[in-house]
Amino acid sequence: MGVTQLEKHPSFPGVEGPVLVVVMDGVGIGRRDEGDAVWVARTPNLDAFPTLEGAVTTQLAAHGTAVGLPSDDDMGNSEVGHNALGAGCVHDQGAKRVQLAIESGEIFDGQVWKDAVARVKESGEPLHFIGLLSDGNVHSHQDHLHAMLRRAAEEGVAEARVHALLDGRDVGERSALEYVKPLEALLEELSTDGRDYRVASGGGRMTTTMDRYEADWSMVERGWKAHVHGEAERTFGSLSEAVQTLYDEDPKATDQFLPAFVLTEGDAPIGPIRDGAAVLFFNFRGDRALEISRAFTEENLDAFDRGERPDVFYAGMMQYDGDLKIPERFLVDPPNIERTLGEYLAKSGVSQFACSETQKYGHVTYFWNGNRSGKFDESLETYVEVPSDNVPFEQRPWMKAAEIADATLAAIEKGDAKHLRINFANGDMVGHTGHFEASVVAVECVDLQLGRLMDAIQEAKGALIVTADHGNADQMYDLMKDGSGYRRRPDGSLDVRTSHSLNAVPCHIWAPGRTLKASGVEGAGLANVAATVMQLLGFAKPEHMEPSLLG
Repeated sequence: MGVTQLEKHPSFPGVEGPVLVVVMDGVGIGRRDEGDAVWVARTPNLDAFPTLEGAVTTQLAAHGTAVGLPSDDDMGNSEVGHNALGAGCVHDQGAKRVQLAIESGEIFDGQVWKDAVARVKESGEPLHFIGLLSDGNVHSHQDHLHAMLRRAAEEGVAEARVHALLDGRDVGERSALEYVKPLEALLEELSTDGRDYRVASGGGRMTTTMDRYEADWSMVERGWKAHVHGEAERTFGSLSEAVQTLYDEDPKATDQFLPAFVLTEGDAPIGPIRDGAAVLFFNFRGDRALEISRAFTEENLDAFDRGERPDVFYAGMMQYDGDLKIPERFLVDPPNIERTLGEYLAKSGVSQFACSETQKYGHVTYFWNGNRSGKFDESLETYVEVPSDNVPFEQRPWMKAAEIADATLAAIEKGDAKHLRINFANGDMVGHTGHFEASVVAVECVDLQLGRLMDAIQEAKGALIVTADHGNADQMYDLMKDGSGYRRRPDGSLDVRTSHSLNAVPCHIWAPGRTLKASGVEGAGLANVAATVMQLLGFAKPEHMEPSLLG
């Protein structure tokens, strides 16, 4: 069924002014204690919503099955969160699709896997795996890598090399060895009967390979040199040796910021990528996989000097950009997300405005629109990207919140956009650093800008929805398994958490001058926001979308 013009809402004529959705990235509802930077922060504007006349305040599920992930033990993330916000319904997401494809054997029956195996059998070069080594299940999962390594061995692949990117962001900040040791044990187990399976290179995810939105191509360049050319400033004999040595050298070092390194035998790198090899990038999430995919596949890339580019068979776990066809080959089909909020509004002649800084720009555009690049209607849509600062986020926790608010206020004053959506990245990006005080400042900065937007919406006689895509700054320390309190390190300090939380997120809906009523939807999640936007604009939701949060 295609997208048609929306029908008028049967009982709600819509607000006079614009409808603005503010996504406070990484601002969930925590325990309201010493580990909750959102609660510790001074947030007079957020705190005011429950007291505003006619406003509706609720909370939304933003993780697990509510956003299409395999189980409710899986933390949400910005990609799936914005997919749900923009789609208005829940789709099976990357982690779940890959898990099912492996369990059913579909991934190995596919032509891309068969072609990769055939390529290395013919050439005698290794089968290379590059990706994030953890069980965070946000960008990747170690089980997927392990399953592919075992299958490669079963199918007679003689050599395999792993290029391991270390996490410390979606999992514990110094947890790398929890994933490194099982991988090394598996590779040793598989290196029998003439097989040679080893780790070849690595580095922290925030220094090596996994840049996004072209914020820092030097990360990709460092990864390219280490993975492809076997070149890095640091060399080690094994992956566990690399991690332990870097820990010992700097007791404050965390996995995500460990430098790029190469593993060597004697003076020679263990696994440079050469002509005839096959390379599988095993991350399923797209934003931090696009640039390295372009480096392997794009003929005239000028972002950095690749040197001699090897002739390899390259494939992603999924296709990371369906419109740009990056990469052309992929192992598992991505979710097919159609009939989104943005497309319906464009079809109905509603002008739209989307804005964030570089770190989250793709989330209010590409992910919001169902993993679609570009606009539905150039004449009706305005997208504004505010360039992010290329500095550690804890050093400037205010990030670009003020500039995003400036651009949004200008759009509201201009009056060209009937629906606006913006993302404040602070709570997530600063929360990921594990720096508590900076995270408090980050949340306070968002709240300050929120106050400016509230004034503008009131003056424009519009409506405002304030929510988040997942939690993060609301849980800055790891909880004990029984939930009784926070874990402590041997020195007595709290065990810092740098990953997203499993907490629900707030949702405040306010139309100054109107009395709104909650619909009482049970188990509401992020997918309920799209229909709520439509109702505030005076439209009835399409049948396939989750119901509005308003009665």
